Amino acid sequence: MYFNYEDINLYYEKYGSNKKSIVILPGWGNTRETFNYMINFLKNYFTVYILDYPGFGNTNFPKYDLTIYDYSDLIYEWIKSLNIKDPILIGHSFGGRIITTLLGYYNYSFKNVIYLNSAGIKPKTSFKTKIYKFLKKLKFFIPNKYKQKYLSFLFKKFASTDYNSLPPNMMNTFRNIVNEDLKPYLKYIETRALIIWGNKDTATPLSHAFIMNKLIKNSELIILNNAGHFSYLNYPDLINNIIYEQLKDI
Repeated sequence: MYFNYEDINLYYEKYGSNKKSIVILPGWGNTRETFNYMINFLKNYFTVYILDYPGFGNTNFPKYDLTIYDYSDLIYEWIKSLNIKDPILIGHSFGGRIITTLLGYYNYSFKNVIYLNSAGIKPKTSFKTKIYKFLKKLKFFIPNKYKQKYLSFLFKKFASTDYNSLPPNMMNTFRNIVNEDLKPYLKYIETRALIIWGNKDTATPLSHAFIMNKLIKNSELIILNNAGHFSYLNYPDLINNIIYEQLKDI
């Protein structure tokens, strides 16, 4: 099924027909397919909605750059258009960015949210970044005709795998998203939040989980040993049961 919003045809799927609804917001670059196991469990108790973001899966990317606020507007308008009443939001990584923006920036009202290894807190400058900035300064010693080639080489060498795997028309959007620090919005979130994190996560470090737990007033943190960034794939049954126990009585 599709929802049309401006120049975007947002692809989504719906499972189950129960009274309570869940909206799953995947991570960056992930489509609905990585959540099949979770969906097959949750659809027995909830109506489950999941989507493909612009540029991934079956959703087209528009002819302009996007920000996290554009993604959040898109998701909110989609939820509103389907008349989904009081959905529970489950967001992995980038999906967590959207949840934080909806709740902390726009102050939209949702009763329950679940963060899975959420992104959104801008990390401290790493040693790798410091090296990149130093090497970038060397451009002043390079002849003009080679300067752009040198800078392009550097950027590609130091950029993340996620960035380098993107088509050129999505690269500015990716930069817009990762450069936006959502930490200031966390203290404004009033919604009941469950934060689930793998202690071996190298993409979104465990320290970010503690920050979120501290700043979100009504939150609970569950740490999974020996789980990485995709904790819901490392421990699928455990996370399904945690989610069910968290939501069964609401």
